Amino acid sequence: MRKITNLNEGWRFLKADVPAETAAAYAVRGEAVTLPHTWNALDGQDGGNDYYRGRCWYVRELSAEEAAGERLFLEVNGAAMTAEVWFNGVKLARHEGGYSCFRVELTDRLSEKNILAISVSNEESDQVYPQKADFTFYGGLYRDVNLIAVPAEHFELLKDGTPGIKVTPVVDLENKRAVVTVETWHNAESVDITVNGETKSVERSAEFVIENVHLWDGLKDPYLYTAAAKLPSGDEVSTRFGCRVFACDPEKGFFLNGCSYPLRGVSRHQDLKGRGNALSVDDHKADMDIIRELGANTLRLAHYQHAQEFYDLCDENGIVVWAEIPYITMHMPKGRENTLSQMRELITQCYNHPCIAVWGLSNEITAASAVNEDLLENHRLLNELCHRMDPTRLTTMADVFMLEIDSPILEIPDINSYNLYFGWYLGELEQTDEFFDEYHAKYPERVIGFSEYGADANPAFHSSRPEKGDYTEEYQALYHEHMLRMIEARPWLWATHVWNLFDFAADGRDEGGKHGENQKGLVTFDRSLRKDAFYLYKAAWNKSEPFVHLCGKRYVNRCEEETEIKVYSNCAEVRLYVDDTPVGTLSGRTVFRFRIPLLGEHMIRAEAEGCSDVMCIRRVSEPDESYIFNKAAASVTNWFDADDIDPSCFSIQDTLGEIRSHPQAGAIVNAMMAKGASERGDVADAVKDNPALQRMMGRMTMLSLLKQGGADEESIKQLNRVLQGIKK
Repeated sequence: MRKITNLNEGWRFLKADVPAETAAAYAVRGEAVTLPHTWNALDGQDGGNDYYRGRCWYVRELSAEEAAGERLFLEVNGAAMTAEVWFNGVKLARHEGGYSCFRVELTDRLSEKNILAISVSNEESDQVYPQKADFTFYGGLYRDVNLIAVPAEHFELLKDGTPGIKVTPVVDLENKRAVVTVETWHNAESVDITVNGETKSVERSAEFVIENVHLWDGLKDPYLYTAAAKLPSGDEVSTRFGCRVFACDPEKGFFLNGCSYPLRGVSRHQDLKGRGNALSVDDHKADMDIIRELGANTLRLAHYQHAQEFYDLCDENGIVVWAEIPYITMHMPKGRENTLSQMRELITQCYNHPCIAVWGLSNEITAASAVNEDLLENHRLLNELCHRMDPTRLTTMADVFMLEIDSPILEIPDINSYNLYFGWYLGELEQTDEFFDEYHAKYPERVIGFSEYGADANPAFHSSRPEKGDYTEEYQALYHEHMLRMIEARPWLWATHVWNLFDFAADGRDEGGKHGENQKGLVTFDRSLRKDAFYLYKAAWNKSEPFVHLCGKRYVNRCEEETEIKVYSNCAEVRLYVDDTPVGTLSGRTVFRFRIPLLGEHMIRAEAEGCSDVMCIRRVSEPDESYIFNKAAASVTNWFDADDIDPSCFSIQDTLGEIRSHPQAGAIVNAMMAKGASERGDVADAVKDNPALQRMMGRMTMLSLLKQGGADEESIKQLNRVLQGIKK
């Protein structure tokens, strides 16, 4: 019989890079910790890009009772990023990759007193991914550690962290039947495999036919079967699986079980405010509850392998998943084997999950790397590996927005998606529409999707005239309103994923009034607050029960004579009341806008189909300064329009490209922008020399770039004065 003993208790943590021979001795003075644990829960979230990246130790004793069994294996479900396992002073294994499970055999190494020591490192490397990306690379033993005791005859445990059983269902939709192949790996002569009440005794694999198959049908009916395998020794494994058919069409988008099923959802990082990536099962369940509330039917699990418990939740809830490895931002010539090993582990460990529709090869890999033969070959090898290990699923990749659409790298995966941030980092909202229309017209035979889009919002900041770069909740909402319309008008987009569901840690960031956070989430980092944009998507996607949401609840103090009251709802009609007096009824879909006079303090109530929402707003004489992040940007338009600009000289009204064409003027703005980029995280530094990005920026006015970058008023004025002294 198999016995699994959890080893999360009883560890000593040593935040020091000491030799293995002395780690156990030093560890007695270390901190007592319980797993899951990360040493970057606080410093990886507070900004400064100075969180500890190094080697640390986890040490505990292993009792004879815990170690009972014929064959003994240590299971580590997540050690970021590189780990070494030492047992009784002997190094047994090294694992490179911070997001997958690995196991180490301890059999025949036991003594009366056993010391287990695991060194874990998230230090910089030139061969282990990720190394450059806009999120914190937490270090630690941040998932469960277990001891697995099995008989001499047992299912395979070591190879790429395998579950020992692999299930491949092939569905015939027309005849409502599925042929299910179950493969097992073990060292016994035979195995009993059971599927849907039928048992077969075979050497390794068996085929089963399920008539009148019950489909795994997304949100509507995520039905799961179980495959179980048992050896004569009593060792037993099982896995759940689902019978479904995924397909993509360049004109009609994504299909589930032969029916059109547009994938519309969000992306998720695996961290939490104050906890880092050391999440509990309850944390995962709470996240899934929010996803279900939103009504999303797909998740992009970025940018690495997530916990098995979370894939299980996606299986159970009918969420279609994009799973990927952390081959991200910067191609490393010495990292090829690591990309291949991380992909092998991802597919081996996650193959049985019916929720997974695609394997992601990379994310924005050309942001800081040229498209050369080494990078292309790495992607070809990954693509071939995916199809060799799993011919049932498609491959994809997330392309950075400045990657040219005729790049040869786009021809490697089966389907593609783009990360586009027009209307936030660069350009205008409408350029997203133009981009996809141009791509679809030029390559009508290709399947294309929208893998990232978003705008940062701090719920403390508000404006009645929101604009790009102001970090207001109102601009984020307007941004997503545009993107939602754009997406709904293009059903051929196979999948769309908001970036991101939750705010997350990016310790290199310092913007929008917060340190160390990317604030593009629809929900705050601690999950306590849903931003207005969350309810926009809930109104569009969640049809399970009626709801109504008043936007701008946190925008209480307003100084205009007339104000807009915006309502998001999944109902067809919304009624608005001001101080219990009805002021109007609107019919429509998702977004409802009312205009009301603002005379003093008012109680606003919206109603629709038996549900309601309320808020209080008030008229004030002067703008509430606490609502403005960049006070210089808020007033810069007024003084700039009033200035007497000499058109024969440069000014901040000229485009970056025009200014850079002049040696003296170009040198000045380049120096200023280099300083600003240092506050925008690792990615900003990585992409600064990207030619396509520079071309996009070159078409923007210097004023637009400065306002979005958060430059203060005096700096903007000073730059304008300097440029006005340089003749064109």
